[in-house]
Amino acid sequence: MEDKTNVMRILDKNKIKYTYHNYVNTGAISGLDVARALSQDPALVFKTLVTTGKSAAHYVFLIPVNRELDLKKAAKSVAEKKIEMIKSKDLLALTGYIHGGCSPIGMKKRFKTVIDESANNHETIIFSAGKIGYQIEISLAELKRIIDFELCDVSE
Repeated sequence: MEDKTNVMRILDKNKIKYTYHNYVNTGAISGLDVARALSQDPALVFKTLVTTGKSAAHYVFLIPVNRELDLKKAAKSVAEKKIEMIKSKDLLALTGYIHGGCSPIGMKKRFKTVIDESANNHETIIFSAGKIGYQIEISLAELKRIIDFELCDVSE
């Protein structure tokens, strides 16, 4: 395997089971492109979205790549009046990750994390391993061992 990402090192160190997927050099840009490049159902490939609330707190949402974040549902799920996506240029300083390579594991700080409840329909979900071209597939039970999250209906 090529170089491991920080996400993979964190999972290995904690003896958490995952499967590595790679779509390097496929030209995949959007989440749907990534799902196609991996020959996976878009409903099980999740994108990591970072938001900010009216309170100025930050939140992380994981939703399937074939859906959009419902800002009203998302705000309600974290008890905020309103939330909005953070600006792409602020992502690296806040999380340590770049757009397209953002993972809920290994961010600079721990943020409240909500995963779309549709994840419950799958034995595993796939999301970024912290670098463009690198994805991990993991069960929610294994993921719960490394990050705290809630499951809520936050996509449309």
